[in-house]
Amino acid sequence: MGCAGFTCSKHSLCALNILYVMVSLLMIGIAAWGKWFGLVSSFQVVGGVIGVGVFLFFVALAGLIGAMKHHQVLLFFYMIILFMVFIVQFSVSSACLAINREQQDHLLEVGWNNSQSTQRDVEKSLNCCGFKQVDPNSTCDAACFPNHSCLPCADKIQEHAGKVLHFVGGIGLFFSFTEILGVWLTYRYRNQKDPRANPSAFL
Repeated sequence: MGCAGFTCSKHSLCALNILYVMVSLLMIGIAAWGKWFGLVSSFQVVGGVIGVGVFLFFVALAGLIGAMKHHQVLLFFYMIILFMVFIVQFSVSSACLAINREQQDHLLEVGWNNSQSTQRDVEKSLNCCGFKQVDPNSTCDAACFPNHSCLPCADKIQEHAGKVLHFVGGIGLFFSFTEILGVWLTYRYRNQKDPRANPSAFL
């Protein structure tokens, strides 16, 4: 049977969902590892990444079960959820790639002011203090602070932020196209007959 047939669609959909399961477990594992070893102290960041990983895991599991059993209802809801995820992810990825320097500065400053734990993580990892200016009367976890040789963190963050946004946007855009591929495969697979099933049972 050619690749346009039932078996090929089933295997392709299963392979795609196995990939999503692996990605979700990787996200959960990396977030938990970062929290365990103290690389990230912000519970909101860790919780957010783990939450996205768990959501992706259950969506992929639903798609995998639906593909293996050719379950029409499960495949329908999987297709709808995957399409909504595609719209959100494509929009966010495009925004990451299109954001300009001024917007980037504003978002970084808002994020900096909203989380004390993120400030400590950044100051410690980049060896800097404050966002745009160093306050000698404040507390700072950077190694340079006791020597009064620290520089503001804004410039150091900017060195990495642009590359990170483009990297995240590119990866997100890539996965968004795999999601629309999954929607197309699911739609196609739902409307194919299982050659092993009773033809009169197909709706």
